[in-house]
Amino acid sequence: MSNMSDSTPLPHSVQQLINEICTNQNQRPPDAEARKALASLGEEEALNVLRIIKGKTIRSSISRFIMYLINQRHNNTHESPQKRPRLSPSHSHDGSPVNIVRHMNPSQVLNDDMSRSPVPEPPRGSPLTSSTSSRMESNRISIPQYVALGELEFRKAFLILSYIGKKKLEDAMSADKIRELKDLSMVNLESKLWSTFKNDMDPKDRRMSIDWDSGKTHIYRCHVSADGSYTFKGPYLDRTKTHLQRVLGDDNVLMVNFEVDETCNRNFGDSSTDHYDKYRKIGREGILLGLRRYRFFVFKDGGKKEKKKERPTSSSVKCYFVRLESDAIIDNSQHYILSGKTVNEARALFMHVYTASNVASYMSRLSLILSKTMKLELDFTEVTVERIEDIPCCDENGNRVYKDKKLLIHTDGTGFISEDLALKCPNNVFKGKCGNADSERLAIRKDIEGKFCERDQPESHCGVPPLLMQVRLFHGGRAVKGTLLVNKKLPSQTIQIRPSMIKVEADPNLSGNQTINSLEIVNTRFVTYPSYASKQSRKTTLSRNLIALLNFGGVPESFFLDIVRNALEDVQSVFSKKRNALKVSLMHGGMDEFISARMILSGISLDEPYLKCRLSTFLKKENECLQDGKLPITESYYLMGTVDPTGILQSDEVCIILNDGQVSWEKVLVYRNPGLHFGDIHVLKNKYVKELDDFVGNAKYAIFFPCKGPRSLGDEIAGGDFDGDLYFVSRNPELLKHFRASEPWTSKPSTNNMSAKRPGDISPEELEDELFNLFLTTRFEPSYAMGQAADSWKAIMDQLLTLGDESAAEKALLKEKIFRLIDVYYEALDAPKKSGRKIKVPEDLKAKKFPCYMGKKASITFESKSVLGKIYNTVKEYKGQEVSVENVWKLPHFNDDEVPNECKIKWKGLYDQYRQDMRLALKNGGEGKDEAANEVIKKYKQILYKATEFEQSTRNIQEIYDEALVIYNLAYDHAKRQGAVGYCSFAWKVAGSALCKFYAMKQGERTMLCLPSVLQEIFG
Repeated sequence: MSNMSDSTPLPHSVQQLINEICTNQNQRPPDAEARKALASLGEEEALNVLRIIKGKTIRSSISRFIMYLINQRHNNTHESPQKRPRLSPSHSHDGSPVNIVRHMNPSQVLNDDMSRSPVPEPPRGSPLTSSTSSRMESNRISIPQYVALGELEFRKAFLILSYIGKKKLEDAMSADKIRELKDLSMVNLESKLWSTFKNDMDPKDRRMSIDWDSGKTHIYRCHVSADGSYTFKGPYLDRTKTHLQRVLGDDNVLMVNFEVDETCNRNFGDSSTDHYDKYRKIGREGILLGLRRYRFFVFKDGGKKEKKKERPTSSSVKCYFVRLESDAIIDNSQHYILSGKTVNEARALFMHVYTASNVASYMSRLSLILSKTMKLELDFTEVTVERIEDIPCCDENGNRVYKDKKLLIHTDGTGFISEDLALKCPNNVFKGKCGNADSERLAIRKDIEGKFCERDQPESHCGVPPLLMQVRLFHGGRAVKGTLLVNKKLPSQTIQIRPSMIKVEADPNLSGNQTINSLEIVNTRFVTYPSYASKQSRKTTLSRNLIALLNFGGVPESFFLDIVRNALEDVQSVFSKKRNALKVSLMHGGMDEFISARMILSGISLDEPYLKCRLSTFLKKENECLQDGKLPITESYYLMGTVDPTGILQSDEVCIILNDGQVSWEKVLVYRNPGLHFGDIHVLKNKYVKELDDFVGNAKYAIFFPCKGPRSLGDEIAGGDFDGDLYFVSRNPELLKHFRASEPWTSKPSTNNMSAKRPGDISPEELEDELFNLFLTTRFEPSYAMGQAADSWKAIMDQLLTLGDESAAEKALLKEKIFRLIDVYYEALDAPKKSGRKIKVPEDLKAKKFPCYMGKKASITFESKSVLGKIYNTVKEYKGQEVSVENVWKLPHFNDDEVPNECKIKWKGLYDQYRQDMRLALKNGGEGKDEAANEVIKKYKQILYKATEFEQSTRNIQEIYDEALVIYNLAYDHAKRQGAVGYCSFAWKVAGSALCKFYAMKQGERTMLCLPSVLQEIFG
């Protein structure tokens, strides 16, 4: 290569590096303009620019590359010193430099960033900025396989990394082989990768799906081993989405699980050479995924229910890393909202969380972006978000009431929304999705002319807004959590929030739109306990805690045992009474996509082998519910609570709105799960408030509490508030007749005087260390105080319920223990959100033995004689009708004699393949077994219908019927040979909708369209 001696002279070291780059990448030497620009930098800076280029693949020309990097440097160094935070280089443990903003308040960083001139996006094919490039491992950038991987769509690149497991990419595939996969569909790519790597993979890690392009959320997971190595799993598909995923995009969010090392029992604070230093190193340096780097961002403790599912390879504590940097070619031409931002700046896009009072609160509040929600599409330039004051608690003299120097309020967690905005929200949102979305698919059907009557999204409210919405509102730096009550009196496009709803305040030093504004819906309407598979159910049940408190309050054992016996007989009759069979099929419709209910409604006999098998399964589930104390109770509801906007209700009154409007009941019993105190059940007056109609109109389902008195009525009921809590409300005459209320629980004075450092007062790097240490402590040293206190409460309460009046002294001792356990329980409940302190249950309060129904080891259980023990044993000992489903026989009308032979040949081959696919899906079991089996079913439904569902198919209806009949006969013949009715499931899971319609048509009657949600309401 020419040295271009006739052009601008350059230092020998610079010229030598230019020659090396041009030779290695077959580039023409830099032009005169580029040489002048390099010369103006000086030797060291010119070498820095060229070193960046050396580690890259030049896609255009070296001259253009040089000018691009120099222009970027020029933009950065010529900003005003007052507007640019000083960056000092730090080095990670592996020696790669990391730019960190040192000793800067996050608000200052944000101010600087927002006033900074926008950095132009790199042109297509060019690398990222020099500061970004310096953060990536140069050896990885120079590996051809990683460069090739960076040219692929991200989910394809991730699938490759997932399937190669712990292999190095450069050992697993060549760059050319990777590029050959670029244009394959996800289905074909997965199939090809599986055939290549299946011998090195655990079958349960296979991600076989036909729904890749369905619009579902892609979940990307990373498993970090105790030695600091990590592997990738996924993508997994999900129907729900979080605010974090919506803002950044699925592919920029990585769910990371840090696995437990069973050989290490040391605590984190033992020494600086702690075993978990490898995890801390990852927390500081991030995770390299191809040519992307993901950094620690947020975590959330899943709580008591998730703890029960924990294993060494999984955790209830969900940790999320996000992508901040990338050298992948495909990312270079795409705008990314976090480009060039620090982690602190990235978090501030969601909320000004650094204004939190302490580190524990910082992370607790930030985790609001992880709630599963449905975004309400609003134009915030047109929406007014007003702040209104909370209503204080006042004594009989009108003086405000304080506790621990904090003003007590009635309106904790609840605000207002104008009717026009509320109408934009469906009425049936549950955990971020429409609760009856599956049911709505039944409304998609062909009309008489064969045209589609399809709705993209259910408009369930039909002109009536949801009365109450549980929400997350992110606006102007604030993070708001609570409920919004529809208020017809508000001006249009208005939302009113209260101070008690604001979990993160906006930084007053910032102005303008520095955050992503969004109104996210968690739940609407009322929700009773979800049935299995997380589908909504309108069955209202009691709980063990509630039964124990009701029994203590005077409700006789016979009342509960009568419910159990009646329920057992009712459920047992599912094999003989279609009404009861349909009722239980609807209750558990989430388990089989309502196929059993469809079969019954199509006129199929209850003796049909597969239907009988499903009813038997439902019966077993119902019995399990009864054993667990989930007893069905009439004239009772679970309703979301809010506060009376009229101010009419007195301190002992409530107002209840159900489907037909306000109810005129005289008294109601109100409770909130999982209340433990004898006074957590209230008997209250119900009042009709005509003026309330002017606020809510015809909106349905809520319980309104008063805003009068020295203490919030919601707080008296198990420390409840109105940010989405559900209250058990009953007018059951037997409960009201027998129950006698106790004095409500009062929390003991706070003893937490610890002074915590405010996040905004410490340096960003120190804050990151503290946040990640908080995660590690939460993950590996979890507090079980809540669970221990609750379990000990059950054990002691069980003993208390069996004691008579003659044991007054013993009862008093047990009650004292119960009161102390309640204080520990509620303190442990609040600690993660407030102080972060680890709460412990005193040894003298821990139960040593537990009642049999709690499922503990036999060595520490006793035979319970309380009402809960009797319920458990009654269900366990119940001898109902013996049900046999061994005999497999076929329905009339389902003969396939007239079906074309080629159709039979086609499905004979497909059925053989199905059995292989299903065996593979179920082979190893584990977490993904059900999901893998569902994917297999989807595959064959797609083949049959050429669509996701029968109702969406455009195929000739007779062709579908022919193939459905073949599928039915293949499955039933195989089931008869094997003597196992379970093999019939293929027919109904794949072709069930078509078979039901075909059978109904053969009955010679007109069919009627009906939604399962309507039937659930009728039978509820």
